[in-house]
Amino acid sequence: MSWLGPALDEEQRDLAAMLDVFALDRDVVLSDDADIVSGLATELAGLGIWTIGTDERYGGGGADRVTTAVAMERLGRAWPALGWAATQAHAAVDVLGGDDRFSDLVAAVHTAAAAIAVVDTASRQVRLVGSGEALNGSVDRIDPAAEAPYLLLLRDDDTAVLVEPEAMTTRPLDRMGLDGALTRSVRFAETVSPDTVHRLNDVDVAAARTRLRRGAAAVAAGIAGAAADAAAAYAAGRHQFGGPLTALPTVRQSLLDQATRTAVALAAALAVDEDSVQTSAAMRHACDAAIEVAAAALQSHGGYGYLTEYPAERYLRDAVSLRAATDSQAAAALTARTLVGSGPPREGEAS
Repeated sequence: MSWLGPALDEEQRDLAAMLDVFALDRDVVLSDDADIVSGLATELAGLGIWTIGTDERYGGGGADRVTTAVAMERLGRAWPALGWAATQAHAAVDVLGGDDRFSDLVAAVHTAAAAIAVVDTASRQVRLVGSGEALNGSVDRIDPAAEAPYLLLLRDDDTAVLVEPEAMTTRPLDRMGLDGALTRSVRFAETVSPDTVHRLNDVDVAAARTRLRRGAAAVAAGIAGAAADAAAAYAAGRHQFGGPLTALPTVRQSLLDQATRTAVALAAALAVDEDSVQTSAAMRHACDAAIEVAAAALQSHGGYGYLTEYPAERYLRDAVSLRAATDSQAAAALTARTLVGSGPPREGEAS
């Protein structure tokens, strides 16, 4: 598999190569088979990938930002539903890791024995009316890659709410792609035991949002990279008019455009730091780029691109579903609100 991003160090190259071999050895196209999804997640956890970038103090791998993004990009190429679920696992450990009440749950997340869907209440998918620990309403969509997940709601007032599975009723939800995500809609039970809903104060919601956006950008870049690779391989192996399709200038230009969009999205996903504008922009750009590249890759296959025997159609479905799962437009709107009234400092003001 190609790498269209910036140069990696030896450890990062070995990580990418290991995950490529892992995916090739399994050769699994995910469906919503919970046993297969759980088995792959457990294997990735055993390799230290599932929570590779979480704090070592909380039992995580302690990997740096770029190394973590490399892992999520590789998962995005093979199984984007697992890449997005692992991203949520990272955010959940970030939030819960320092709270002794949830030490057993955090340990279970590290081994993929428990799953936590992390949802920002700023998302359009959240329809809640609540006061304190009481919750009423629903969440239109979660993508936990597990059948009975916990739910972690991130609120704007630097608080969060952890909801245990017993406090929710879930229903399978149809979607275009992201197979293996076990996508659900959630409704909160009318009578909820106070022991199943937990309020967390003084949560670094901004950092959790950053974690989710960076991970989503890396997963989206992985989808784009896999689609671009598939298009290049198909064009090189398909002959028409006496030669391979790659001999045609229009085909070469399309392949170059796909690789260029992928490279730009990947560079942005690896470069962003904690800035909310940068992370929101990187996620939105990567999700849009994944759709554009996957659509072009499908066209590169001609009519064969629509057949399930080829992966091109799956990459496009996954890209569309990932953008919906992350609700990148709502994230952009939230970031835009923080910019209203802000601007460069006036002369004499501190920057």
